[in-house]
Amino acid sequence: MNPIDLVVLDIAGTTVEEHGLVYKALADTVIAAGGQAHDVGEWMGADKYEAISAMLGKSEVDDEFHDFHERLAKYYAETPPTPIPGVPEALELLRDNGIKVALTTGFDRPIVDGLLDVLGWREGVLDAVVCVDDVKAGRPAPYMIHRAMELTGARNVRRVLTAGDTTRDLQAGTNAGAGFVVGVLSGSQTAEQLGATEHTHLLKSVAEIPRLIGLA
Repeated sequence: MNPIDLVVLDIAGTTVEEHGLVYKALADTVIAAGGQAHDVGEWMGADKYEAISAMLGKSEVDDEFHDFHERLAKYYAETPPTPIPGVPEALELLRDNGIKVALTTGFDRPIVDGLLDVLGWREGVLDAVVCVDDVKAGRPAPYMIHRAMELTGARNVRRVLTAGDTTRDLQAGTNAGAGFVVGVLSGSQTAEQLGATEHTHLLKSVAEIPRLIGLA
């Protein structure tokens, strides 16, 4: 019997290689609005509206958020995101063994829809996708993970595995009470950075999750 009913994964840096373009777009947006973007790395895994608001020191940033969308769309058109090697096969293996797969992200729905279209992940690859604008607060709050449980019918949080490439991903997994809280080294944060945050496992990438739970 599988030890897991649901695997909840981050997108950028965890399942998708997007070349750090979201943080380039974030930094460029803040600089263009007259702010300082030296702390952009602190907002990895966070709600991007919240990140822009914090870096600019104001609560209403609708215009700047629109600018961020336009910049990111341009960067993605120039350098399209791709699945991290081994991830599509891992997702297929998990689902073939009756394990649900959900994505959660600090992106809002329009960005995610565009990403899924580029990746060809709209149909037959995922069981749920939860965006930061679907819940009241993004990471490190646990709400996106709990929403993924609702959407997939998972009832026991101890039978949920969460994985991500940022400390916020790990904090959200711990706050959700997940049985497995996995850091992956496929993003921009190091083993030292992730290792300093509460977790259960550190892996090179999501491709190793099936082996972790005994499927490969």
